[in-house]
Amino acid sequence: MFRKLISYLNSRLNRLSRVSFPDGVTVGKNSEVRGSINVRRKGGKIFIGEDCLIEGDIGTETEYSNIVIGRNVYIGYSTIVSTVGLEIENDVLISSGCLIQDSDNHNIVYSLRKNDCQDWKNNEYHNWEITPKAPIKICRGAWIGAKVIILKGITVGEGAVVGAGSVVTKNVEPYTIVAGNPARLIRVIKER
Repeated sequence: MFRKLISYLNSRLNRLSRVSFPDGVTVGKNSEVRGSINVRRKGGKIFIGEDCLIEGDIGTETEYSNIVIGRNVYIGYSTIVSTVGLEIENDVLISSGCLIQDSDNHNIVYSLRKNDCQDWKNNEYHNWEITPKAPIKICRGAWIGAKVIILKGITVGEGAVVGAGSVVTKNVEPYTIVAGNPARLIRVIKER
């Protein structure tokens, strides 16, 4: 039994030591990345603090994208994409199936978005300058339930809980529970 445990730990350590990340990515001590990290344009930056577990997919789209993840953060099998800026503070839990992105990905004006598919198909650069975008911030101690969508420009307050399946279109106040589509206040959390 002891030999099996040592063998398992050695194989795990060897696998983790071979992991390399793209330029612009910093991963803190005791953090583990099981998902994927993608910096699509040189200059994009991703910082992951200490003691995190990242099982989802994280990516930057532009040369000025910036994702900052604090310490002791868990991100389940979710997708997090930044074109401008995304901050996740310490002690945040993000469940599986979530989509968090700081842009609309396309312009609502047809003439401005009609070539998006061909540009991406031909590996050409998408024009993010004509795409609506705004930074996202998820504050310390927040819990984002499964299959939540958080749209551009949102701040989720400290200690807040976003119920599973919610679509967050407005800021979430600290120490509140919100749920629904669109997410709305369910109750205030008394714990402080």
